[in-house]
Amino acid sequence: MDNPKDLIYMGLALDLARRAADEGEVPVGAVIVDQDGKVIGTGSNRREADQDPIAHAEIMAISQAAHHTGFWRLEETTLYVTLEPCPMCSGAIINSRIPRVVYGAADKKAGAVNSLFNLLTDSRLNHRCEVTSGIKADESAQLLSDFFKQLRKQGKK
Repeated sequence: MDNPKDLIYMGLALDLARRAADEGEVPVGAVIVDQDGKVIGTGSNRREADQDPIAHAEIMAISQAAHHTGFWRLEETTLYVTLEPCPMCSGAIINSRIPRVVYGAADKKAGAVNSLFNLLTDSRLNHRCEVTSGIKADESAQLLSDFFKQLRKQGKK
């Protein structure tokens, strides 16, 4: 059975993903919550708006959370993200010491948590995360599918 808190925070991440889609960005949203359940960082994809290849939802949320806490170590936090993190974002998660990651849809083309790689749980690295996958996965995947279907319909990349 899904943790009710996980469902709530993933719902917030999905809201961010929907807003990203409305702005023409790939619909991925991320939320970082501290040990008290307070949201300390949020992000959505901003690659198009910022013309920045690293402006992924997770990177934005991690940066905001570090700024909020005044410290780069985000220990005792949980990251919620609608899509399985890529290698770049997984590296940022490891480097920021986030202990728990919850994600929605798997990413068969770029996922670095379970799909292509297992970076967050690799015992060779100095930090590992507890991972919960599949929370609101269908909703997350449908949002992405609808977005890319609309892009193809418009004739865009």
